[in-house]
Amino acid sequence: MEPQYQDRAHHGAAQVDRAAYDEGLRQFMLKVFNYMTLALAVTGAVAFGVASYAKGNPEVQQFLFASPMRWVILLAPLALIFFMSFRIHKMSAGAAQATFWVYAVLMGLWMSIIFMVFQLGSIAMVFAITSAMFGGMSLWGYTTKRDLTGMGNFLMMGVWGLIIAIVINLIWPSGALMFAISVIGVLIFAGLTAYDTQKIKAMYNEAWDSGTYTKAAIMGALTLYLDFINMFIFMLHLVGGRE
Repeated sequence: MEPQYQDRAHHGAAQVDRAAYDEGLRQFMLKVFNYMTLALAVTGAVAFGVASYAKGNPEVQQFLFASPMRWVILLAPLALIFFMSFRIHKMSAGAAQATFWVYAVLMGLWMSIIFMVFQLGSIAMVFAITSAMFGGMSLWGYTTKRDLTGMGNFLMMGVWGLIIAIVINLIWPSGALMFAISVIGVLIFAGLTAYDTQKIKAMYNEAWDSGTYTKAAIMGALTLYLDFINMFIFMLHLVGGRE
């Protein structure tokens, strides 16, 4: 084969490989966002259902929010996150999916208090605002050519500072401090949405090579789910109307 024909053949193969890669990445990201969206739907349905039932049943409220059960509701989602983070590589794809859906249900129990404290219309409004912000930041993280690693490291330091500020505010409550925490929290998790979206794109390369496609999609969905939930909660504290 003459050199010019060889070059054309190689160029054509490269185009095919690139097209296959781009389509695979698109399907992977779609899988991530589908998992995340379904998890949010499960969480919302559980939270709304539990809150609606508890509002008319003081005994249920007492059991869920004023008995030792409240510690299970508060701590179980955190425990499950640590479990998935440390065990995901040893879990089967089916076990990882099951754990992910259990986590979404537990978060629904945890967030049911929100549906009891805030007005339903206000929750819907804040959800729409959060969705728009999340979508814009995630799109930027997906399309930007800039490496967001440095920004991500800075934002993670901000998360730890935010946790410290929340603890301080629990000990010495302050409306001004809570307002500042909410504003900073929205900004931090908006930035993390972009950073995590870019990081999940990079996860596709590892999943493609190692055969952990489904588990990588689940962990990516969990990461973005947490970004969305945290942004939503901080935004709710900023502009949400209470019952």
